[in-house]
Amino acid sequence: MGLRSFTGRLPKLTTGVSVVVPAYNEAESVGRVVRGLKAPGWPWLKEVLVVSDGSSDDTAKVAAEAGAEVVEHSENLGYGAALKTGIRAASGDAVATIDADGQHEPADLATLVQLSGEADLVIGERQPRIHSPLWRMPGKWLISAVARYVVRRKIPDLNCGYRIFDRQVMLKYLHICPDGFSFSTTSTVVFLNRKLRVAWTPIAVKPRTGKSTVSAGTGFAALLLLLRLASLFEPLRVFLPFSASLGLIGLGWAIPHALAGRGLSVGALLLITSGVILFSMGMLLDQISASRKERFE
Repeated sequence: MGLRSFTGRLPKLTTGVSVVVPAYNEAESVGRVVRGLKAPGWPWLKEVLVVSDGSSDDTAKVAAEAGAEVVEHSENLGYGAALKTGIRAASGDAVATIDADGQHEPADLATLVQLSGEADLVIGERQPRIHSPLWRMPGKWLISAVARYVVRRKIPDLNCGYRIFDRQVMLKYLHICPDGFSFSTTSTVVFLNRKLRVAWTPIAVKPRTGKSTVSAGTGFAALLLLLRLASLFEPLRVFLPFSASLGLIGLGWAIPHALAGRGLSVGALLLITSGVILFSMGMLLDQISASRKERFE
């Protein structure tokens, strides 16, 4: 489950926790979420920021009446864009994010906060395991498999939106994160790749209120983004397998040809050359990647 070795002590928060709630046409549920966050009277809760992402219903009004501070986008910019706005506007040194659709339990925030003293990013591990429509499960598995390959470790829950992180650390990588639904996926991969402390803790999840706007196109976009991230952070993990495969196939073709006295096959030469070119591209991108990391860190 991920956090059994943690002491559970409260982190030394200087300015408290800001909770960012991205919301797009969530008037039916956002009020309950905000009231659930504010009801316990946690002394470390500094603010609840609801970012109404171009909502055409009463999302902003309902959130304000429930006691949240509201930031509004004039148009729908995307889930990730709403999170970026909230993170930049937050005044706490730790930022928690929670979805506005009512699928998360506000009370679980206390557990995330308690464990945040031991990690730069704490992510909710949703229970039960199967919490999405079955048609989305193959795509989620593929995206998770690519992410595991990139970061070389097990990821219990890749894209849960219920999480808490160090605001200053997240600000360094905000430019890499997309404006769409892939924000959570990307930020998880970034933190793991940079060897920051990431942990998971079980949380309850319920059916969302209203209709989800996630589609098959969203999953495809997330997969493309992960491949881009792999090229950005671990280019050799992408290029080396392909270059090695082409080179080995080319050698396997060339050696019997040469031993038979028929010279070097054009096809084999093309495969070997392609492998060398891909390897060279991977090495070049690896150097560019290292330079980009140093620039922002």
